[in-house]
Amino acid sequence: MIKMIKLDTAEQLREFMNLAWECPDDIGVHTVDDQIADAKSVLGLMSLDYTKPVKVVTESERFMKSLDKWATKE
Repeated sequence: MIKMIKLDTAEQLREFMNLAWECPDDIGVHTVDDQIADAKSVLGLMSLDYTKPVKVVTESERFMKSLDKWATKE
């Protein structure tokens, strides 16, 4: 499953990381500039550009539902 999200604050990024750590499935975060990070990697997530929406990829329906508040159509 794929969902585009937009994280605007450090607090939102922290909340996203906490949700990812609670999920047993693999979660990838992809930028429009072709950067990829593991959503459970603090250093990986901190290296990405969040000025544009990012694509989240995982097989966890439950995790994807938890991202609805940040979902975007871009």
